[in-house]
Amino acid sequence: MPAARFTAQLNVQIGNELAAHHQYLACAIHYDALTMPRMAAFFYAQALEERGHAMMMVQYLLDTDEAVTIPAVPAPTSSFTDVVEPVQLALDQERTVTEQVGGLLRIAREEHDFASEQFMQWFIKEQVEEVATMSDLLAVVTRNRDDVEDIEEYVAREHGAEGEDPTAPRQAGATA
Repeated sequence: MPAARFTAQLNVQIGNELAAHHQYLACAIHYDALTMPRMAAFFYAQALEERGHAMMMVQYLLDTDEAVTIPAVPAPTSSFTDVVEPVQLALDQERTVTEQVGGLLRIAREEHDFASEQFMQWFIKEQVEEVATMSDLLAVVTRNRDDVEDIEEYVAREHGAEGEDPTAPRQAGATA
């Protein structure tokens, strides 16, 4: 049974993950409107990934017989001045989520909640990958801000279809 402090903060994090989902949808729509299909597809996939993270957290709470609270989320930023701004926002968001995930792990350790600490390990690894991905993408987009074809080529080359991570926690509502 997770510690009460951990459960409360995990419910908050579910909202954070759903807010990230909305923000990535807004980024995807921005790139779709600019006729940048690969950047749009990348951010649509990122949105689904963030939703998946929220559903992993929901499943953990369900599996441990804890109450799940789906909090309201703020509206995302949906107006951007150029092709760089959404990626900078995404990197900033991933850095914030990394801090939030670290905070959850810290709570689990302070509460001697070993199951919750183990659950959070996958998210720690995931955040390292997410920050690295967005940092690299920001470098490419900044360098090629006036050449969207180079940006699209980079995304096609570096961010093609990736398989499912077999170590990922199970998502609530998943059919597998």
